[in-house]
Amino acid sequence: MEPKKILAIASGGGHWVQLMRLRPAFAGHRASFVTVNPTYRGDVGSSPFYVVSDATRWNKIGLARLALQLAWILLRERPHVVVSTGAAPGFIGILLAKSIGARTVWIDSIANVERLSLSGERVGRFVDLWLTQWPHLARPMGPAFEGSVL
Repeated sequence: MEPKKILAIASGGGHWVQLMRLRPAFAGHRASFVTVNPTYRGDVGSSPFYVVSDATRWNKIGLARLALQLAWILLRERPHVVVSTGAAPGFIGILLAKSIGARTVWIDSIANVERLSLSGERVGRFVDLWLTQWPHLARPMGPAFEGSVL
């Protein structure tokens, strides 16, 4: 199998921790990482690393800035696959990735025990693989449960 270019996107905190636990799945491929916290640089060794603005749905200007930053990264990296464990950067990254023909994977946060995250609920119709880490949140039309990252 030919190595793929993977763009892995997560906001900070638990989203980032879960993304880092997926790193073994990226072995043999060229993975680049995107997050909101520059102090995470050391977590990815020599892999390409990008920092984007942190924004929420209540900050429309911040979301626009974030979208522009992610568009630039996607055009620069031209990934075959975009993987996200969440929040706003991952959601926007996946929406934009579809426009360049990348395959997309969303893994909803393990912290969302009672229900899917807001981004996790909305991203389903845009992703190629939509996963939850809780079996009771899986539904026939997605997300699917295939195990947990933690």
